[in-house]
Amino acid sequence: MSASSPLLGSHKNDSQYGSVAPPIRTGATTSENTSADSSFADPNDGHSVANAAKKERIALYTLAWSFFLLGWVDGSIGPLLPAMQAHYQIGYTVISIIFVSGCVGFVIASVLNIYLTDKFGFGKIIVFSAICEIVSFALQASAPSYPLMVLAFAINGFAFSLQDSQCNGFVVQLSTGVDAKLGVLHAIYGLGAFCAPLVATQFSHSPRYWSLHYLVSFGMAIVNLIALVIVFRLKNSADTLSELGVRIEQTTALENSGKFLQMMKTPMVHVLAFFIFVYCGTEITIGGWAVTYILDVRHGGKASGYISSGFFGGLALGRVALIWVNEKIGQRRVILLYTIIAIALEISVWRIPSLIENAIAISLIGLVLGPFFPICMSVAGEVLPRRLVVGSIGWISGFGTTGGSAFPFITGALASKYGVKIMPPLLVGMTASMLILWLAVGFQKESLEKKNGVPTASAPGVVPAIGSTSS
Repeated sequence: MSASSPLLGSHKNDSQYGSVAPPIRTGATTSENTSADSSFADPNDGHSVANAAKKERIALYTLAWSFFLLGWVDGSIGPLLPAMQAHYQIGYTVISIIFVSGCVGFVIASVLNIYLTDKFGFGKIIVFSAICEIVSFALQASAPSYPLMVLAFAINGFAFSLQDSQCNGFVVQLSTGVDAKLGVLHAIYGLGAFCAPLVATQFSHSPRYWSLHYLVSFGMAIVNLIALVIVFRLKNSADTLSELGVRIEQTTALENSGKFLQMMKTPMVHVLAFFIFVYCGTEITIGGWAVTYILDVRHGGKASGYISSGFFGGLALGRVALIWVNEKIGQRRVILLYTIIAIALEISVWRIPSLIENAIAISLIGLVLGPFFPICMSVAGEVLPRRLVVGSIGWISGFGTTGGSAFPFITGALASKYGVKIMPPLLVGMTASMLILWLAVGFQKESLEKKNGVPTASAPGVVPAIGSTSS
């Protein structure tokens, strides 16, 4: 990573997959990208370049707050889960329905993402997702009947999926330092998930006021909405990116038609989606059930809610502190190494009956899992055709993060029958599956490289979209 802060703009792409991010992106990601490049920063105009860099910093700071809030959402569930069970007087299986409803919201948003982005554009969709977040937090803060609470989680899942895909899709189109910027932004997600349990644990101690945690979330979501409106001004991604010095070459109507079918016919999209499916299932299962595991199996006290903070704190730290390790070893091999370490730590949580050891191991699991998601998003941005990037990332993160609903629900259903002690062996199985899927990602990557060859510049400063042919 360059000496300058990734969020302030670095001057190289940190990928170990061989692609170097070009100064000018080609191949419009969506059909919303139809504006002229009149506001594109002239590289020979120092003032224009400085202005574009300033605007990029402001955009990234705004997206950083959105990522923080996304992390806050995921980090809130674990400490509040026992309080919600007590409030509604329900068991493991019924409380797990909130994960299923979130999954439904994710899937709906994943399917609609390309259509909505093409129809309304980046700026309007990301603001719409922020409004949906506010609605869901308002419902949750009122501690409504359980069916309404389930609905609130579905709305939140829908909003989460749209906002996550739009943020990731925007960042991967930037000119420089994409890997580092993704790493830092996803670390900020982890920071949000770290901070949320510190607050949620305080509310979880009160059987009457636990839902007021979502009032704090509501206030944060209002700030998020205002920032998104002010910074992006409901503009589409082409207009916004051109102001940041990124030129998006136009695609034809034929290229833009049937993008969903094109995406569905791309094997790499599905391999990455299944990898993220299992990854998110592992992450949210630990974040959602680790506190209950420590309480019921290791007989932890009221401070057990901080176990979730330890996990997400490790996640945030791993996404920044391990960047140099990722660069040194290479993204493909480093994920294999992290996966093996995570499996060993999960076995220790399973087999060693020590509260302290389990707490440390859970934090370390978060540390090694941290780089997975940003690396996966970076790979998607590198190997997929540019016109499909936002839609594909929406599908990968949307379909993938349904695992963050499906696996916690499965864990809860099995815990009802076998006890929550079933969690560690389930985690070992999930993480082993990630190992196999990442090998498949590598094989598919090699296949695409052989098929497409190494991209060459078709014009000074212009690099053709991966998957396109150059003359």
